[in-house]
Amino acid sequence: MVRKWTVMGILGWLVFLVAGVALAQEHGAEAAAAGESAGRAMGLLAAGFGIALASTAGAIAQAHTAASALEGISRNPGAAEKMFVPMILGLVLIESLVIYTLVVSIIMLFTKL
Repeated sequence: MVRKWTVMGILGWLVFLVAGVALAQEHGAEAAAAGESAGRAMGLLAAGFGIALASTAGAIAQAHTAASALEGISRNPGAAEKMFVPMILGLVLIESLVIYTLVVSIIMLFTKL
């Protein structure tokens, strides 16, 4: 419960810190360049947070999957052949979600805002 509130507090501070940059208004040609620069910075920030969150969640999910499969195999060694293919399939699907996030982050990185 404390961990949840800590994460919520950190996210709240990030919103306050980024809101000034995101909602700032300027006038003239410099404003267009500054707005484009701020949008680019926000895109880079979103891409970085997205890939960090996806890789962390993917690693936790893969560790949990492998631990559960190994625990099941240790309890019933005869079921090792039946558990191997579904475990590998689950690991592949978890990793594919992380790769999709990487692709989206790369698209955000190289797309002109």
